[in-house]
Amino acid sequence: MSEHSTAEIRELLDSLYRVDSGRILATLIRLLGDFDLAEEAMQEAFAAALSLWPRNGVPDNPRPWLISTARFKAIDTLRRRARFDASQDELARYLETQWNSAEESNEEASVEDDRLRLIFTCCHPSLPPEAYVALTLREVCGLTTEEIAKAFLITPRTLAQRIVRAKAKIRDTPIRYEVPSPQELPERLDAVLQVIYLVFNEGYSAAAGAGVTRAELTGEAIRLGRLLTELLPEPEVIGLLSLMLLQESRHAARTSPTGELILLENQDRSLWNREQIAEGVALVERALKSHRFGSYTLQAAIAAVHAEAESTAMTDWRQIVALYNQLVRIQPSPIVELNRAVAIAMRDGPEVGLALIDAVFAHGELANYYLAHSARADMCRRLGRTAEARSSYEKALALTQQEPERQFLQERIRQLK
Repeated sequence: MSEHSTAEIRELLDSLYRVDSGRILATLIRLLGDFDLAEEAMQEAFAAALSLWPRNGVPDNPRPWLISTARFKAIDTLRRRARFDASQDELARYLETQWNSAEESNEEASVEDDRLRLIFTCCHPSLPPEAYVALTLREVCGLTTEEIAKAFLITPRTLAQRIVRAKAKIRDTPIRYEVPSPQELPERLDAVLQVIYLVFNEGYSAAAGAGVTRAELTGEAIRLGRLLTELLPEPEVIGLLSLMLLQESRHAARTSPTGELILLENQDRSLWNREQIAEGVALVERALKSHRFGSYTLQAAIAAVHAEAESTAMTDWRQIVALYNQLVRIQPSPIVELNRAVAIAMRDGPEVGLALIDAVFAHGELANYYLAHSARADMCRRLGRTAEARSSYEKALALTQQEPERQFLQERIRQLK
């Protein structure tokens, strides 16, 4: 143990919470079998650390200390409840007797990762998609109810009710907290891939806040992708891992030293992580050779074309458009259509791209998607249609909550004036 001031302890705990709270919570959910009890116990453990560590010193291994302390807090909670419900005392005794054996046993023969188990639990086929996506963003990403509600374009109260119902379904069914058997994996795989990519995307482009990225989430998503690839080396699992590696390879070049957003076309490509690019390209080539790939592999192939180009001007836009054409066929969506329109604009010019973007807008589904308005503004800017560009940039600005993106859009508007 080492001694630190209260301010240093608070800073350390903030860092631990940001990086490790997801894993701690996942372990507690496995051990306690209750989402709400695990969340309450974890919060109490962090509060206890803030009180005790300045006096007693920081443990050599803070995460196990927090888990163990949370376990005792949970048992104390159950014993307080036992005054009104005798079954809670029985549960407390069960947890005490089972804790050591659970910690010491090697029961996780398939995958020793609680967060991956948590994702599989959240993605049980008995839960509707809107429920498991919301639950995963809350419990795995650690997003607030308000942040998730904004992403779903619903009220926080509706979102909270959705999460409560999902937790109750897991508890009452009950849904076992485990990676399913090989026979059960396929029916949950699409949902698991979706939520791992959601975790990555929240890290790659944070929905709100002072920073563009949340490195702890992109790193965790990649780690989970590696575990899933070991567990089930299917082409789309490999394709998703490739996609995340290729996107993350640009991390160091996406912002300036002072935090300003830098678009792909202006990034210093010497800062791109060549090891991640090499691994990502090898993985996507492996997935493509299977001829059983899907949308993640096609997106990875697009990212690979960008990664291997020396500049925006030297990018093979014809190949990217061809890949988007395939992607639209197997996964038609307004966002894919928007990205395809931007690629076509790079190949054929902004006038063609603007017409395609307006066609996407005509369907009404991207009216509240700030990147669609930003893309339209960029086409108008390139065409010299200043008033339209300013209007679209202002719409994008009104829809984004991330500070670096807001600063970027404000600068674009200033340049137009």
